[in-house]
Amino acid sequence: MRAEFPDFRLGNVLATSFTGTLSERHGDAVERIPTPHRLVDWLAVNGLAVESCTTAQLDLARELRESIHAAATAAAIQDGLPAPAVQVINDCSIQGRAAAILTPEGKRRWRLGPASCVEDALSVIAADAISVIAGERDGKLALCASPTCQAAFFDTSQSRTRKWCDMNTCGNRQKKARFNANQRKNSRSAK
Repeated sequence: MRAEFPDFRLGNVLATSFTGTLSERHGDAVERIPTPHRLVDWLAVNGLAVESCTTAQLDLARELRESIHAAATAAAIQDGLPAPAVQVINDCSIQGRAAAILTPEGKRRWRLGPASCVEDALSVIAADAISVIAGERDGKLALCASPTCQAAFFDTSQSRTRKWCDMNTCGNRQKKARFNANQRKNSRSAK
């Protein structure tokens, strides 16, 4: 992996992990796939290895990412899905040549088309987004409670009350801010 870029925020759900390649959307945004090579890296980490990526394919990937984010956000707040986002997700879903395969360990893996192009990988991500947004999986879409993040994430906790897209980043940051605010309040009242 290329060390000069921010770390990937990986989760258990492919589609929402993909939307996490742009974080802090309502603060100082962090782009985690700023170059075509970085998208290749992210796809490889997620089991969707491709040989190369063009600038146009990176643009398509970002368009899909933003469409998934828009549709997942709408679904999380129980609003109507934005038609342009749905169209992009559907178009990407049918563009690629990918097939689900069963491993000897009983796991599902994706096999991309013979040329292993970015569109094949994006079709897998789009299909995953469709499954999540359509409510076909056990869990619920939610939005991160961090005011600077508000990323859509898929909550599979038993109570379905998770607040943060990632406890190691947004959750810890919010808890630390709350702790520091309480410390300042306590030091002022002790005077």
